[in-house]
Amino acid sequence: MKRITLILALMSFVLSGCFWQEEEQRPLINEGKSPKTLFEEAKEELSAGSRGKAIEMFEKIDAAYPASKFSKQGKLEIAYTLYKYKEYDRAIAKLNSYIKLYPEDLASTPYAYYLRGVISEDKSKSLLDEIITDNAQRDVSSVRDSFNYYLALINKYPQSEYTEEAKSRLVILRNTLVRHELHVAIFYTKNKSPIAAINRCKFIIEKYPNSPSIPEALHLMAYNYDTINAEKLATDVRRVLEENYPKYIPSYSLED
Repeated sequence: MKRITLILALMSFVLSGCFWQEEEQRPLINEGKSPKTLFEEAKEELSAGSRGKAIEMFEKIDAAYPASKFSKQGKLEIAYTLYKYKEYDRAIAKLNSYIKLYPEDLASTPYAYYLRGVISEDKSKSLLDEIITDNAQRDVSSVRDSFNYYLALINKYPQSEYTEEAKSRLVILRNTLVRHELHVAIFYTKNKSPIAAINRCKFIIEKYPNSPSIPEALHLMAYNYDTINAEKLATDVRRVLEENYPKYIPSYSLED
């Protein structure tokens, strides 16, 4: 019996030695660095312009320390980095994922909502918009997305620090959407589709009654009523225009 006990003890000692040897040979996760250290190093990579390396390091934090605050912050850093490098769709996908993971985090999720709006808004812009072009003349799907993202932020987090800015952006985006509708009405007018143009002008007036584009819509509507010989309707519309916008001068053109 003593012999058996001795053998078992020896086996236990040998196995224990193998275990510790294996532990010594096993590499430490991320070289034993803390999530804070990894986060700081990732930020340094960003500052140095190493976008890919920085994103890789943020992802390592998420994989190794998913419950840490640095994992959450890293997710937002990835989204912002993708945005700055104009990878808009990937950035929005990351933010959508973040919002799904942390729907009630008042400290960070409102920012994710806000950044989605900013990204979609920038996606619709061109460097020439302030000089020559108008983003209202292009596809406005990203403008609508931005509008809805800001609106979602305002509705869900009315007291957040980003809400007031989102409200001011809504006004700008709304006016862009209205100008788009006006460009469509002008297109119909040029292409001899007066009824379609009139209906589009009505839509602008009814849906966006306080828009700066209202006098343009009224003027264009009267022009199209003239085209279909609806003299009374044209007169009524011009009266409304003159009473409410007496100094209005057309700024659009029907010339190609």
